[in-house]
Amino acid sequence: MTAPAAVLASPAVAPGRLDLWLLRAPKADRAASLDLSELDGHERNRAASFVRPADGLLYAAAHIALRRLLGSYLGVAAQDVPFVREPCPGCGKPHGRPAVAAPDPPLHFSLSHSGGLALVAVAHTTVGADLEKLPGAETVAICAEALHPGERAELARVPRTERAELFSRLWTRKEAYLKGLGTGLSRSPSADYLGSDPARRPAGWTITDIPSGPRHSAAVALKGDAPARTSVRRLPMDWLYADDVKGLFDELVRSRPSRTAAPHRRRDAPS
Repeated sequence: MTAPAAVLASPAVAPGRLDLWLLRAPKADRAASLDLSELDGHERNRAASFVRPADGLLYAAAHIALRRLLGSYLGVAAQDVPFVREPCPGCGKPHGRPAVAAPDPPLHFSLSHSGGLALVAVAHTTVGADLEKLPGAETVAICAEALHPGERAELARVPRTERAELFSRLWTRKEAYLKGLGTGLSRSPSADYLGSDPARRPAGWTITDIPSGPRHSAAVALKGDAPARTSVRRLPMDWLYADDVKGLFDELVRSRPSRTAAPHRRRDAPS
């Protein structure tokens, strides 16, 4: 397969816009057709290191999609997307949140994948995204102890049959926010409230639950006020194999979003 040429010479992403992209992992019989040459050595080694082949396939597909998406926004080939690491909020060393090197206009992104599905968020300001397959009852019972006290109280009030779904919503909001901060789970999950009351959530962030189907939960945390436009689109499987990345991307951006997502804002988020 010929690597896609430089694409899309338009601004990276407009202020007030949050673009969300969902991708299903390809079937195992199409794994050999993935063009891994667009990934760097670390990504290829990571994809090969998973014990379950399905997990490695999802990782590879998600990172190819990420590179092709960001290349389309930035106007560069997928393999040339200039990834860097931001300073760690704790120690200041360069192993913090993944980023692209100083684009103008700014572009921020976040990637998450679980259970055969991947989510990419792209925005003009700092963003964190998380997607998780719905957990089993045992996972909920164990991990609920790590939640904020207010979140644990909300979880305890719902019937046991509804706890997996509620826990997953709480957890994806929390991980999205911690990824937005750049700390990840090095910051205690109990430190911040991301429950049902938007007024109690961290100031200065917009938290959005993302529709992602019956088997997953997803959320995005965007620094600042709610975006004027939030779109959720599904990437077709052809995205991973097509040579004409520019044509497919332009067509997808022009198309009607498959879904829209309603943000949950703090009332005192900055304007």
